[in-house]
Amino acid sequence: MDGTAAAGDRSFAETGGSGDGDGVPPTGGGLEPGGTGGVSGGFGGAEGGVPGAGPGGAAGGGGRTGRNLPAAVAVGVALGVVVIASLYIVKIAFLLVVLAAVGLGVHELTKAVAVRGIQVPVVPLLVGMTAMVVGPFWGGPAFLVGAFALTVMVVLAWRMFQGAEGFVRDATAGVFIAVYPSLLAGFIPLLLKPDDGPDRVLIFIAVTVASDIGGYFAGIMFGKHRMSPLISPKKTWEGFAGSALACVVAGALLVRFLLEGAYWQGAVLGAVVVVCATLGDLIESVIKRDLGIKDMGTLLPGHGGVMDRLDSLLFTLVPVWLLLTLFIG
Repeated sequence: MDGTAAAGDRSFAETGGSGDGDGVPPTGGGLEPGGTGGVSGGFGGAEGGVPGAGPGGAAGGGGRTGRNLPAAVAVGVALGVVVIASLYIVKIAFLLVVLAAVGLGVHELTKAVAVRGIQVPVVPLLVGMTAMVVGPFWGGPAFLVGAFALTVMVVLAWRMFQGAEGFVRDATAGVFIAVYPSLLAGFIPLLLKPDDGPDRVLIFIAVTVASDIGGYFAGIMFGKHRMSPLISPKKTWEGFAGSALACVVAGALLVRFLLEGAYWQGAVLGAVVVVCATLGDLIESVIKRDLGIKDMGTLLPGHGGVMDRLDSLLFTLVPVWLLLTLFIG
């Protein structure tokens, strides 16, 4: 990492870190429980306080979370209502909600990488994202693969006509954004397509949110041992254990009663989700630390940006689709 990046990381840490509660106080003291997470207002996966925590009270009712908790809960509930209503009324309506969310995520990422002078071709990324998020509902996995490949080809060609200077840097970032979030989100229509698709999507969202909520409360009450001090200091192993318990229980119950699967199948799904959700949250933290930003955006009060809420969901989506396809058919 060059000197500028290192300086940016130091400044980032000293000002309180990311919206996921990743900042390390300059005194090296205890860590407050972290920020919010999950589409329905869950709270930061395996994050939780380490003994010696300071008040961490952000203005506007943030309290120990460093966030405006009432606003975060209100936004989470509103998002949950929109998602569930669209999911069970008309499948296409839900896909339009997903399309809007992922489109905002692509926009946030292009703005975020621009702070390091990286300019990605936005137009082909948005067009390709639309094809990947909607098309597989009718065209299946083959359409998703084809749409992704074409998106990459157009991104490379589009950037080529802007000159050779910085081509590899910009094109690489463009392909990265074509994968994260667009390609990963392209598995949502595959999950939604079967007759019981809405129930499958609900399980995917609910178990991921259970990871956030279980980790938050376990971390606050029992969090002592840091999981990854260099990446996300406020995540604890105790919080991870709370996430695991919540995911396994939620997965077992939801798969059994919504899809008539076996309890053990839901428990396995929950165990996989907690690992993937935690990895997704940590990866988002690494991205923000590298770019030296606090949140991916400011659209959602008490949450940050759309990508700050999609991180865990994106990383659990593909494993959930695979497991439900294997278990349920």
